[in-house]
Amino acid sequence: MTLAALKKSRSSSIDKLVNAAASLNESTEQRAGPDPRMWKPTVDAAENGYAVIRFLPAPEGEELPWVRYWDHGFKGKNTGMWYIEKSLTTLGQKDPVGELNSKLWNSGRDEDKQTARDQKRRLHYVSNIYVISDSKNPENEGKVFLYQFGKRIFDKLMAAMQPEYEDEQPINPFDLWEGADFKIKIRKQDGWRNYDRSEFAAPSALADDEEMERIYAQCHSLQEFTDPSTFKSYDELKSRLDMVLGHGDTLTAQQVEDLTVTAESAPMKTVEPVSTAATDEDDDDTMSYFSKLANED
Repeated sequence: MTLAALKKSRSSSIDKLVNAAASLNESTEQRAGPDPRMWKPTVDAAENGYAVIRFLPAPEGEELPWVRYWDHGFKGKNTGMWYIEKSLTTLGQKDPVGELNSKLWNSGRDEDKQTARDQKRRLHYVSNIYVISDSKNPENEGKVFLYQFGKRIFDKLMAAMQPEYEDEQPINPFDLWEGADFKIKIRKQDGWRNYDRSEFAAPSALADDEEMERIYAQCHSLQEFTDPSTFKSYDELKSRLDMVLGHGDTLTAQQVEDLTVTAESAPMKTVEPVSTAATDEDDDDTMSYFSKLANED
């Protein structure tokens, strides 16, 4: 889609995005190291952080400016090995961890419910962003990245498109001309990173048309995060889960080696999502998920 076509079609964008989010509510490939396409805000020693970004429109050829997926990331208590996999519930399919968590949640035992919480699925959204201000990492300013965020920030996007009060005008945060800069404000609260003070600035054009065309051309495809080919099959995930939890037959030497490699590499990939933003942001969704599992049994 050219910039001219994007500008012409934006009049109905808010309704389209709101309807898409409602539809999602009804109904990555793992890398050896940090993904250079990904940006995340940096915090100081007190766990405070600040940055200004701009959410960008859907990449050319794609319908929405975000994707949503779930994953699991936890360590087996008996093996010390890590289970880090995308959840098939993203695709509307049954997932072995979800099934196990359902049984644990319905057992009536508090310790089983805690295990289910520890193994819960984690909610992620991914969008393209343009970094306007990042004082901790100024080399990121003026560049396009992928940004992974949780439910709290997504709720702020939806609130901007569906304001609560009559004197507030809806804005499309992903619009290059009439969107708004997003000020990320992070503070530590009750042991977790909190994003509640984050807010949108007044609507404004991101830049002149020539510069916006340059920026838009750098957007990354979002399809890979929900592409079925990047998910393991149910049987593969079940086998993996059994190994991590120490269930089933004795592990072969190769399986032990594979799990050891995963355990060594997992902390680098999961420390931030497990211990901070993702844990804090998706608790409401997680409890809704467990309630749904309980009602199905």
